[in-house]
Amino acid sequence: MQGQILRMFIHMVRARKILLIGNPKGYTISAIAKELPGDGKIFFCAEVSSQEECDYFSDGKKINMQVGPVADTLKALHAEDEHFDMVFIDADQRNAVQYYSFVMDNHLLSMDAVICVENTLMKGQVYLENVSDENVLAVRKLNSVINSDPRVEQVILPVQSGLSLIRRSPVPPDAVVESLTQVVKDDVFWGCRQRRILERLCLDGRVAYVTGGGQGIGRAFAHALGEAGAKVAVVDLVLAKAEAVACELSLKGIKSLALAADVSKPEDVQRMVDAIVARWGTVHIACNNAGINLNSASEETSLEEWDKTFNVNLRGLFLCCQAAGRIMLNQGYGKIINTASMASLIGVHSSSVSSVVHTGVTLSCNFYIPHPQKQLAYNASKAGVVKLTQTLGTEWIDRGVKVNCISPGIVDTPLIRSRELRPLVRRWLATIPAGRLAQPTDLQAAVVYLASEASDYMTGHNLVIEGGQSLW
Repeated sequence: MQGQILRMFIHMVRARKILLIGNPKGYTISAIAKELPGDGKIFFCAEVSSQEECDYFSDGKKINMQVGPVADTLKALHAEDEHFDMVFIDADQRNAVQYYSFVMDNHLLSMDAVICVENTLMKGQVYLENVSDENVLAVRKLNSVINSDPRVEQVILPVQSGLSLIRRSPVPPDAVVESLTQVVKDDVFWGCRQRRILERLCLDGRVAYVTGGGQGIGRAFAHALGEAGAKVAVVDLVLAKAEAVACELSLKGIKSLALAADVSKPEDVQRMVDAIVARWGTVHIACNNAGINLNSASEETSLEEWDKTFNVNLRGLFLCCQAAGRIMLNQGYGKIINTASMASLIGVHSSSVSSVVHTGVTLSCNFYIPHPQKQLAYNASKAGVVKLTQTLGTEWIDRGVKVNCISPGIVDTPLIRSRELRPLVRRWLATIPAGRLAQPTDLQAAVVYLASEASDYMTGHNLVIEGGQSLW
C-alpha cells in the first residue's frame, strides 16, 4: 500500500526528483521509479544496505543509491546544490528530526515540494501518556518540531503506522518575513494578485476554441490549452477530425466539444460561437488557426486561387476575431491568438515544386514553408494576419481584449515527409540555425502563455518561433 500511496503523491506533485532517506522496501522504491517520468531520478540514502538490495537496484537507471552515514550524504547533496520535489523519510525515529531539520534549513526542497515521513503515529502510541519508549518519544518530538515550524504545514494520514505530509506554507508567515530585514514585500515577492507565476499560466475555468483543430498544430494547441485547464472546443471543416481530437482530450480528463465549421462563411462562424456559448456560457480564448496554402508561381496565380486563400486565411480569421471579440468586449476580457507564419517575414523564390493542397480549415499551419516554394497568395494573406492582429491589438486592449499572433517556421508534418518534398527539406534544414524542423509541441507553451493572464500586458505582438530561420 505504501508504494501505491507514494505513486499517487508523485503524480499529484508532478515530482521528477525524489530523495529517499532510510530503508523503504525494495518493491516500494521500484513502484515509485515507475511513476517518475523518463528523466526522473531517485536518490536513495541508507546507512547500510544488503547485497540483495544493491543487486535489486543495480539496473535501475532512475535510482542513485548512496550507502553510508545519511548525515554525510545530505551534506554532499547540499554542497552539490541538489533540490528535490519529494523527500521521503523512513529512518530510525531518533534521527528523523535531524534529517527533517537539515532538509528544511539547507533548502533541499524545490518550491512546491512535499516531505513524507513514515511511522508518525506509531499505531497511536504517540498520544498515550506515561510512555518511555525512545522511538515513541522521538516521533512525538518530531511531530512537535514540525507543528511549531512556521515555514510549513502538515497533515498526518492514518495509514499503516501513520504518514505525515508536509509542505511549505503557501504564504510565509509575517514572523518569518519580518525577521529578514532585506526582504521587499511587493508583487514580485508575493506574486501578482498573490498568484505565483505558474498559477498565472493556469487556464482553469477558461473556455477556448481552436479552429483547424483536427490535426497538426491545431491539435497541439487544443491539447496544450486543455492541459493548462481550459475547456476546449475543437473546430474543423471535417467533423470526424474534430471529434477524434475531442475524444483524445476527453481521455485526459479535459472537457471538450467537437464542432464543424467553414470559417470563410459568416453563418458557420456565428453558429460555432453560439454553440460554444450555449454549452459553456462564454468564450475567453479564441485560437484562430485555420489556414490553407495553394502553391503556384506568381504569374500563374489565378484569381480563384487568390480568393480561396484569402477567404480562409484572412477573411475567415477576421470573421472569427469579430464574432469572438464581440463576446469578449462585452465581458471586458478575452485573449485572441491568431496563427500567422514566418512566410510573412521573408522572401520566397526559385521553386522546383508546384503543389496544390486544399484541406479546408484543417490545414492548421502544416504548410508554413518559405524559400524556395512559390506561394504569393499565402504569404500575402499571412502578412495580412499580422497587420490585422496589430490593429485589433491596439484597438481593443483598453477594453480588456488582447490580440496576438504566432508565426511558426517550418513544422514537421506528414506532408513534409513526403517523397516529393525530401529534397526541399534538406535545403530548408541548411537554413535553420536550430538544425531541425519545428515540432507541433514546440509551439504549445507559446499558445498557453498568450492565452493566460501572464501575457496581459502583451498585445498586437507577432511571436516568431522558427528556430532562428528568419535571421539568416
